[in-house]
Amino acid sequence: MKHQDKVVLVTGAGQGMGQAMVARFAAEGAKVIAVDINQASADTTAAKEGNANVIGLGCDISDPAAVRDAMVKAVDTFGRLDVLVNNAGVGSVDAFLDTPDEHWHKVIGVNLTGTFLCCREAGRIMQQQGSGAIINVSSTAAVSGEGPSHYVASKAGVMGLTRSIARELAPMGIRVNTLVPGPTNTPMMADIPEEWTAQMVAAIPLGRMGEPADIAAAASFLASDDAAFITGQNIAVNGGMAFL
Repeated sequence: MKHQDKVVLVTGAGQGMGQAMVARFAAEGAKVIAVDINQASADTTAAKEGNANVIGLGCDISDPAAVRDAMVKAVDTFGRLDVLVNNAGVGSVDAFLDTPDEHWHKVIGVNLTGTFLCCREAGRIMQQQGSGAIINVSSTAAVSGEGPSHYVASKAGVMGLTRSIARELAPMGIRVNTLVPGPTNTPMMADIPEEWTAQMVAAIPLGRMGEPADIAAAASFLASDDAAFITGQNIAVNGGMAFL
């Protein structure tokens, strides 16, 4: 029970990696707030655990007021906030020269601005506690540059944000790290052309796509006391596809 009685908030919890993270943290004793832009999806994830200590919460993380309300709800419900996992993300398949303005603003707004907003609000709570762990989810695309420009830029920004705030928050007892998954078997991958997917898998030395449980296991480690001396780091979970 690695996370017994810790309070963990996971964004993008309605499916894929986020849903797997909720299950992992709950299995290890945590009280979990499963956050998703879709309340029904958040509730479905929470219901899978059959546990009163796992609740679903609808929140658009690109909305500052909604993020603030979500963090308040977490503290009001469970009394504190020990771990934040910024997993929520969006993307679309756009060639750079044909990228609509609205696609750029949406991807940056959720993936980067949303991560910033959640980090800021959680950090304020954790500062008062004198402890906490924040895990931001980036992508191997941020390193390789392979992928739509808005997605790559947003995920590279997440890595830079992590480095900056890890230094600033360390004296407050707050650790901040980035998980950097490679191609992972999630619903988002279903929108990627089949030939792209095949090329990505062919580039993975371990010979397979990642599974949500692989990412959840790494998140659990970074949130645990076993990672007490790790902050400001990019942790690749990509089967050897890229080295950071």
